[in-house]
Amino acid sequence: MLGVLIGTGAMIVLLSVFNGLEGVIVSLNKNFSPELKIEARMGKTFNPHSAVFNKLHQDSRIFSYTEVLQDKVMVKYGEKTYLSRMKGVNDDFLKNNRLDSTIIEGKFTLHNHNTPTAVMGVIVHNNLMVNVNNVDYPMQVFSPRRAKVNSINPTDEFITREIYPAGVFSIQPEEDDMMIVPIEFARELFEQPTEVSSIDINFKKASSVLTIQNQLKEQIGKDFTIKTRQEQNTALYHTLSYEKWAMFMILAFVVVIAAFNIIGSLTMLVIDKRKDIAILTSLGAGKNLIQGIFFFEGLMISIIGCILGMALGAVFSILQQRYGLIQVGGGMNVPNNAYPVSIKYDDFVMVFFTVMAISVIASGISARLSVKNLNDIKQDL
Repeated sequence: MLGVLIGTGAMIVLLSVFNGLEGVIVSLNKNFSPELKIEARMGKTFNPHSAVFNKLHQDSRIFSYTEVLQDKVMVKYGEKTYLSRMKGVNDDFLKNNRLDSTIIEGKFTLHNHNTPTAVMGVIVHNNLMVNVNNVDYPMQVFSPRRAKVNSINPTDEFITREIYPAGVFSIQPEEDDMMIVPIEFARELFEQPTEVSSIDINFKKASSVLTIQNQLKEQIGKDFTIKTRQEQNTALYHTLSYEKWAMFMILAFVVVIAAFNIIGSLTMLVIDKRKDIAILTSLGAGKNLIQGIFFFEGLMISIIGCILGMALGAVFSILQQRYGLIQVGGGMNVPNNAYPVSIKYDDFVMVFFTVMAISVIASGISARLSVKNLNDIKQDL
């Protein structure tokens, strides 16, 4: 019973912790991932000033409408260089109230007294060793010219601009190698006065994103892709799903090991009660009755252990959720620096039926042993 209790409790606790970590990762991903992203199906950029997009921009359901121009650049700070992604955005990007929670140094601003500034990911910051507090030392950004240049000087083939650092953010490795700058700065650097890489849209509360997505597909046509937040990050969501199922299967093996304890205990009980079994059969008890006794005893052990284990796991998860008993290392961006926990009732149902299925098999194996060589037992008696 104790083995089943510990295995079940561990499953509840670890699944709840994984749910919490999954929630934190998805929440952090929402900081930069819009609810809908519109991109050209062919080519890297498109014109955002067509009649369809102008009409879309006036939609009353939209909370923020961000024009994005993105490409790779070479960034130099002092003697260090780094190949980074630069994302130029308009002012609607700053409507996201989660941005400040991602900042680990400086502040999230794209202008300082009408001078463009950059907010960089922690990977860019660590590679360049940027001093965000030094407002007198800018970063140099290089981008290849679109037009061919005939010059013996290699630097003439690049457009070079300077921009001052404003802050450092940290979300996840896929986003932390990026620099966020004003779109006007990106247009000048990439020589793209009109076109954009994508349009990122967030909607007001109570708006149905899937309904709006289907409407836009009909309005915009097949030349563009319209992706939801989950479709933009399919690898992330699939990885989270696979990891949870993999962990669940590993924990299920712990319960299987506990089930072997049930088999062992019931087997020893059968050996100890050989005379009692023989007496019962002499009094008219059939094989089904004998098997049923040991089968239901195995189920009782499993059910009691499972219920106590789920209760213990739920209590520990609630205490962790409220008081943060176990802390996170590595500076993860979570409230109170405590392991995040999210209790889902679906996990309890899944754990209960998994433990019961394993226990039924284990009890059935033990019950079969109780009537094995029953005639020999009666002769011995």
